[in-house]
Amino acid sequence: MNDKQIADLIAAEEKRQREGLELIPSENYVSRDVLTAMGSVFTNKYSEGYPGRRYYGGQENTDKVERLAIERAKQLFRADHANVQPHSGAQANEVVYHSWCNLGDTILAMDLSHGGHLTHGAPVTILARDYKFIRYKMKDIKTGEIDYEQLRQLALEHKPKIILAGFSAYPRELDYAKFAAIGNEVGALLVADMAHIAGLIAAGVAKNPLDYGFHVITTTTHKTLRGPRGGMILSNGVVGNPLKAPEKTIENIPTLIDRTLFPGTQGGPLMHVIAAKAVAFREALQPEFKTYAEQILKNAKVLAAELERRGFQLITGGTDNHLILADVYKSFGLDGKIVEEVLDKIGLTLNKNAVADDPLPPFKPSGIRLGTPAITTRGLVEKDMATIAEWMKQAIEYRDDEAKLRALHTEVRTFALQFPLPSDK
Repeated sequence: MNDKQIADLIAAEEKRQREGLELIPSENYVSRDVLTAMGSVFTNKYSEGYPGRRYYGGQENTDKVERLAIERAKQLFRADHANVQPHSGAQANEVVYHSWCNLGDTILAMDLSHGGHLTHGAPVTILARDYKFIRYKMKDIKTGEIDYEQLRQLALEHKPKIILAGFSAYPRELDYAKFAAIGNEVGALLVADMAHIAGLIAAGVAKNPLDYGFHVITTTTHKTLRGPRGGMILSNGVVGNPLKAPEKTIENIPTLIDRTLFPGTQGGPLMHVIAAKAVAFREALQPEFKTYAEQILKNAKVLAAELERRGFQLITGGTDNHLILADVYKSFGLDGKIVEEVLDKIGLTLNKNAVADDPLPPFKPSGIRLGTPAITTRGLVEKDMATIAEWMKQAIEYRDDEAKLRALHTEVRTFALQFPLPSDK
């Protein structure tokens, strides 16, 4: 690369990733094949529209790539329809809202501080201005149980157009059957945001909301799915012509979604990213991907137990999926920002995170969020989780001792270098 400044920064980032351990549950490492597709000549091609219905010529290869991505996604998630063009999970959510709701309509979704996502109606977002969001919460943060009776009462009172099941920082599995029963009772569109657990669902180690009567799934394609950064929308129903406005019925939801995405909210898709998505979907269809997903869950449960042994108070008391949420303010009297920064110093990367009804402000919240997808990709197994938990506890304990932190960083670096990045293979 002739741009030395950027080349040096890429090398520095690769070094950081190689010498540290990535514990942010929404991050992962992609294979060399995914990286190759991302950096391919498909980045040169403009492909407004859908396969067979493009606005520019020269689409014989892009159509084949997108159709491959679509068919592989449908196979992975047992869906009638897949739209692989969204640039992000946030955009995927917005497209579904716009396809089904009118401005001012009501959407029932998880409260941000109880595990929801910004795009689930957080007051700081534009979406919260466009729609009326009603928020449900956990009934008991010690167990993580959702207050389904409160959810039902809110649905009966507000008659939402959409009921959204999904999360960004919730360590337990949702009861999709209860969501579906409530949604069907009030005639709501059932949408699941599975961005965090898409890989677990694809591998069959977590429940698939479509099996419980959900109409739509939105997701990212990175995180546990281990693909490029991007979004996707899966749905069941009749697939029609996206250029013709269909009636607003649940059966027509795939066409409504396609039409809302293009031409409704975006122009040309990122064909190099769609090519990389297709590669990642093929990888997720292989038997070894299920073994990987099973190991994510094993590692997460052991890491949660090891953290609890060392005094970390865990929200919901543990985990059923890939992520862990700890209240470090109650545990050690520190805010999450301090803990995030001190762990960065020793090469362990995680993120500060609010906890339920957090008394501290968003940029210095009470919690930290961590998970096991990326370290599992690197090859770590259960026996390594105690080591990570101990490093975390020691870093907090010696946070003001720079010499001790440097020594811990050396330990982490030496350990991490034993595990290659997938792109090395």
